[in-house]
Amino acid sequence: MKSSVFILIVLISGAFAGTIHGTVNFAIVEPYLDQAIGLENESLFASGEAENTLEFWAEYESYRIWQKSGQVLAGIILGLAMGSLFGIVFALSKNSLPGKTDISKSIILSGLMWLVLFIIPFLKYPANPPTVGETETVLLRTILYVSFMIISGIGFVVFYKISLKLKNNKKYFGIIGYIGLLIAAFVLMPENPDKITAPMNLVNEFRFVSILGVSSFWGSVGIILGLFWKKFNN
Repeated sequence: MKSSVFILIVLISGAFAGTIHGTVNFAIVEPYLDQAIGLENESLFASGEAENTLEFWAEYESYRIWQKSGQVLAGIILGLAMGSLFGIVFALSKNSLPGKTDISKSIILSGLMWLVLFIIPFLKYPANPPTVGETETVLLRTILYVSFMIISGIGFVVFYKISLKLKNNKKYFGIIGYIGLLIAAFVLMPENPDKITAPMNLVNEFRFVSILGVSSFWGSVGIILGLFWKKFNN
């Protein structure tokens, strides 16, 4: 495959998957954001930090309209970044991936990256609605999440390479080593510094739809890239 074609199908796949992700987020995540921010506004009114006036709501509605209108664009930007990573990893690992076709290989890889880069870090640091988390801890929370994602991702690659060099039942040592690394990371890395003050039903529902939103990206990018790869890999 020519480099120009590779770059083009990777970017298009990422953009399409990002569009799907942004659209899904707009449809199912935004309503929970509205609920969470509504609770935050009530808290501001009760504490006297803000006044329940027409001016407040006009500014609030203007800000939320701007946020919502950028949801799909944000999804596309994220899709281009993560889609590029996915395309590079697929090109480098395609021959060693299980599956009989490019499409099945691409879907399997997207499932693995979904698990390693999203689900596993999510178990340690699950997403919370806007009412959970102080402004002062945003940087710390971001560092913790990204650090866990890096540990999970690099650890998977390292132990996968080790398992390829082992034979027969010894291959399972790679899986055991990766699980051991994750257990150590779960135990040693600090917990989320912010206490949850929002209703747990709202928090849990927000986390569930967040999983659906991100899963829509990984599921679609695997299918779309696989289809493009099959068509243009001559």
